[in-house]
Amino acid sequence: MLKSSASATTATLGALVFAMSTLAQADTIRFAHVDPDDWQSSKKGAAAHMFKNVVESETEHSVDIYPAASLGDEDELIQQAIDGTTQVVMVSGAMSKICPAAGVLDIPYMFETPLVAWEVLDGEFGNALAEHCLEQTGLRTLGYGETGVRHFTNSKLEIRTPEDMNGLKFRVQDIPLYVEMVEGLGAQPTPIAWSELPTALSTGVVDGQENPVGTIYNNNLHELQDYLTLDGHIYAADFLVINDAYFSGLSEADREVIQRAGVMAGMMGRSIQQFTTAQGLKAVQEEGMQVYSPTSEELAQFREQAQPPVVAWLEEDLGSDAEWIQRLQDAVADATE
Repeated sequence: MLKSSASATTATLGALVFAMSTLAQADTIRFAHVDPDDWQSSKKGAAAHMFKNVVESETEHSVDIYPAASLGDEDELIQQAIDGTTQVVMVSGAMSKICPAAGVLDIPYMFETPLVAWEVLDGEFGNALAEHCLEQTGLRTLGYGETGVRHFTNSKLEIRTPEDMNGLKFRVQDIPLYVEMVEGLGAQPTPIAWSELPTALSTGVVDGQENPVGTIYNNNLHELQDYLTLDGHIYAADFLVINDAYFSGLSEADREVIQRAGVMAGMMGRSIQQFTTAQGLKAVQEEGMQVYSPTSEELAQFREQAQPPVVAWLEEDLGSDAEWIQRLQDAVADATE
């Protein structure tokens, strides 16, 4: 009788341990970002839904999406990911604040086309940068998305070369790299909050601004600007990251699915961003905006003026991490051979 009772107790404990283990594996992953939720027009929204569908169809996990900054801005989301309160986040500029080496991706005129950027990010350089940022932050990069290729607009004249920018005032983000870039091109950088940009453009506080085409169109900035120059000065990447302590606690099978879901999510985000760019470019031209695509010779002039001051600033700011500048330059050279 005692043996039977002991066996029953052992069996009950075994079942309890198994149940707890199953529950630990079949939990809910929180995924947060700051963009709209619509997967057909929002790159982060599309990426989040791709991640959710892959993970939920191939594991016992569920994924709850928190879009549109519902859990906070990018800085707050990054901190939540570090703390583990939100397991997965997708951010852009905030990544370089905690992993400074990521800032080299914002060197102007580094990537001739998004295709070059994708080859670099999906290759040896992207893998090495992800590993470096993991060591720095405890956040594992699952995939790289795309927040957009940035271009200049203005209300004064068609910009074909840097000489055309002399004396013009451009709104920039309050980021030293952007200030150095615009000054290098001969214009006057003016840091202004995003919420104040339409008023600044309409009242002439600034003559122009810079953003991806989709952002320009979706926020009606084309109604306040006459000229768009497709110089593509910065390719802005999204980082899809997961708390590594959480990731490491998952089963090997689940880790494989989540890793693959992150890569696919990044690709989905890129696709939607490319679609909204093509859609926006067509729309702004139909609504009267004059669009100019610089020649390779003209782009070389932009590059020669903008890169040196930005690289000099980065070298000082990064310190021992400045090696990442050369590593990126080498990777881009290999990708464009």
